[in-house]
Amino acid sequence: MKKAFYSLILFISIATQTLAEDGHRLWLRYEAVHDAKLAAAYRAYATELVFPTTSDILGSAKDELLSGLGGLLNAQPRIVSKLSSNGAILIASAENPQVKSFIKPEKLSLINEEGYIIQTVSANQKKFTVITGKSDKGVLYGVFAFLKLIQTQQPLSNLSIADSPKINVRILNHWDNLDRTVERGYSGFSLWDWHRLPGYLSPRYVDYARANASVGINGTVLNNVNANALILTKPYLEKVAALANVFRKYGIKVYLTARFSAPIEIGGLKTADPLNEEVKAWWKTKAKEIYSYVPDFGGFLVKANSEGQPGPQNYGRNHVDGANLLADALEPFGGIVMWRAFVYDNNVPDDRAKQAYNEFTPLDGKFRKNVIIQVKNGAIDFQPREPFHPLFGAMPQTPLMMEFQLTQEYLGFATHLVYLAPLFKETLDSDTYSKGKGSTVAKVIEGTLNDHKLTGMAGVANIGNDINWTGHPFAQANWYAFGRLAWNPNETSANIASDWLRMSFSADKAFNDEVKALMTLSREAVVNYMTPLGLHHIMGWGHHYGPGPWIKDKPRADWTSVYYHKADENGIGFNRTSTGSNALAQYAPEVREMLGSLKTCPEQYLLWFHHLPWDYKTQSGRTLWNELCYRYNLGVNQVAEMQKTWEKQQKKVDKRRFEEVKQLLAIQHNEAKWWRDACLLYFQTFSKKPIPAEYEKPAHTLDFYQKQEFHFVPGN
Repeated sequence: MKKAFYSLILFISIATQTLAEDGHRLWLRYEAVHDAKLAAAYRAYATELVFPTTSDILGSAKDELLSGLGGLLNAQPRIVSKLSSNGAILIASAENPQVKSFIKPEKLSLINEEGYIIQTVSANQKKFTVITGKSDKGVLYGVFAFLKLIQTQQPLSNLSIADSPKINVRILNHWDNLDRTVERGYSGFSLWDWHRLPGYLSPRYVDYARANASVGINGTVLNNVNANALILTKPYLEKVAALANVFRKYGIKVYLTARFSAPIEIGGLKTADPLNEEVKAWWKTKAKEIYSYVPDFGGFLVKANSEGQPGPQNYGRNHVDGANLLADALEPFGGIVMWRAFVYDNNVPDDRAKQAYNEFTPLDGKFRKNVIIQVKNGAIDFQPREPFHPLFGAMPQTPLMMEFQLTQEYLGFATHLVYLAPLFKETLDSDTYSKGKGSTVAKVIEGTLNDHKLTGMAGVANIGNDINWTGHPFAQANWYAFGRLAWNPNETSANIASDWLRMSFSADKAFNDEVKALMTLSREAVVNYMTPLGLHHIMGWGHHYGPGPWIKDKPRADWTSVYYHKADENGIGFNRTSTGSNALAQYAPEVREMLGSLKTCPEQYLLWFHHLPWDYKTQSGRTLWNELCYRYNLGVNQVAEMQKTWEKQQKKVDKRRFEEVKQLLAIQHNEAKWWRDACLLYFQTFSKKPIPAEYEKPAHTLDFYQKQEFHFVPGN
């Protein structure tokens, strides 16, 4: 009976694999290896499984391995109690007696508590595979890594892999509201069905947890940084606990965004002053209550005194006072505070790019040990291209946490194909020179540069309840790439793209090479057709959809486009050198000198740091105006090349996803032209120069573009 039942389950699993490709399975499709000889060779390494399941996490690992081997190899390995058959696999944590007999202490010393080892071992003239780790979580990660070897068709003989995450807190930030809308969300409503929780647990919660665990993501912030205090009340904590119970089985902790004014809004106090004793007591009581529902609760994310959110400055206090208040409440339970550095004040008459640095650097070394400052990759706001944030390297006594944005708020939403790993890598590989050459941003957030034990990387999620999770099929790659880089910031964007393509689409080499090149090109293309040469923040008002370089006269100057590009009859660009806002002074001397000199400033940051005349000669020999025309047209042409590359893949991709990407690329091409034409026509009013004849003429007048109105834009 058991055998028949298992066969039925396997049949259902395999049958599921044949369903239409809607993108729901992400990179965990476990499609059968088509090469019969290769599949047979792989099956020889999985004849038996020794799997002493002793925890929920190990149970998840066991389920994943059986599902993966069933789909990839149509394999039904025997479950046995000890190694006996050549090609058997032993999966257990390092304290298991059988593991101890094979994996020596010196090998285990190569990994940390979340790391894993995949080792080929020999005994009695037989070869076995051991997958282990110092913790059950490490074993789970090892199982996903082993399955990835098969998915990407790597050899399984003589394995000797020891891998560990370089960053401790690897977390998704969901900007999800309690009404299931998602701020800057372009893939449907929130995954969290608050109304039906805690009674109904959607199967997608397990799929979400599996996907995260497969790339080593170990935390999730469930609610928007623009928080609603209700998330901290009993009815919602019961719902949070239900989600935590699902995610815990995959090594994922739950975190919440705490609204700083919660003591007033749900606590009945008259103040939220962080130095008030009643407020301190309230937060300590609230923390104890949260942990009664979620014993492994990760902690709080806080957006305070930014864009209208309440914070300690409302009471004349500073960020240290606010963060330490919450840190003290969480400390007895092992929780952390992730305090966002995204702060700026329209009433401060200074360059917005300087304000976070100005507010936080005087506070270096004053935060509690369980506080980490979450810093965006750039000082403005997730632009298509930004220089690295000057805070990285400027707070050596305080742990800093990277914040990347996966949801494409400024990169065409979920209708544009933009592979973001090159953007992430550009920041991570940047040299801060804070401790001499080689002081990269990656080393800052890994904690190795300043010897910090609390380390983290956050990604603003691009996930919704769309069937394919992320709206655009290729936007899944940004979720995947974030996880890979949070595990190891030294990975290359090309290798990550290659693995994702093999797992999500096809192992065909020609397909992989061509589409990987398409993905690698995509980010540079969007920079060219949106914000070339260091332009930034010139998108539509409020919803951020489409071009809007003419935006002005809004409630805040730093919410307008003209504040940033400063185009006039003399030229264009934001002067951040010593003769302008002097934002460059916030960088180390080596960086300051490189970016401050027109001889050495990379052209990709030219107008970020310099206001230059329209006739300025660029490296190509073209004038600045002609170079802008060239770059905008280049971006449009690059999208056209992406379209051609994708057309060639028709026979190598399932019909559903091929057609979906094809249609979205057509939208992207049209919108790239829209960006080009609108921006060039607007900037032409200042340059007074013609668009060179070799380029396509704008389709409409500037007045036409300026009068465009858009209603119900997603994510707004």
